[in-house]
Amino acid sequence: MFVKECMTRKLVVADPDLSVPRAVKLMRQEHIRRLPVVDKRGKLVGIVSDKDLLHASPSPATSLSVWEITTLLSEIKVRDVMTRSVITVTEDAPLEDAARIMADNKIGGLPVLAQGKLAGIITETDLFRVFVELLGAREPGVRATTLVHNRPGELARLTRAIADAGGNIIALADNAGTSQDNRQVLVKANGISKDALVAALEPAVLEIVDVRET
Repeated sequence: MFVKECMTRKLVVADPDLSVPRAVKLMRQEHIRRLPVVDKRGKLVGIVSDKDLLHASPSPATSLSVWEITTLLSEIKVRDVMTRSVITVTEDAPLEDAARIMADNKIGGLPVLAQGKLAGIITETDLFRVFVELLGAREPGVRATTLVHNRPGELARLTRAIADAGGNIIALADNAGTSQDNRQVLVKANGISKDALVAALEPAVLEIVDVRET
């Protein structure tokens, strides 16, 4: 799965000369938390978040009058508060690369470039949607968390056991286990009862950690 398959293509962008109050209003209208900033040639020159705009606003403890605050804010432009060193990702990058970049840099969204031009944005919301789909959260079935040996052929053994019992696997995830000798495998299947899934898995895994109907 690649970034271009999951990113948001309907872009809401800001001009560098947009005032902070107008940027705040735009974010609220569009229900978004960040705005890519592009110049008149369409080139990405920065990004501004709701936190950037919040920090640009006067403190509630200010002694300024409401008129003075309004005048002050109207003079502050997006270019004055935006982040200029923008971390981006290309549309053909693997989705996990985008997720890793966002996690490592503690950011909630990445502008997406295609041939050097802004083509979209991928956010934590997009990743959550993919996460839901990959784990089959929208489909009914039986979900089991297991521990298997950390060696070749164990996943094949597990999936074969479920198939032989008549189950249809709709989600499968492999993660680090409790030690270097094992792996945690989450599997979700339909077309099979909870008891039948347990019976199929018991001889094929080290341990069934959890099993439930969802």
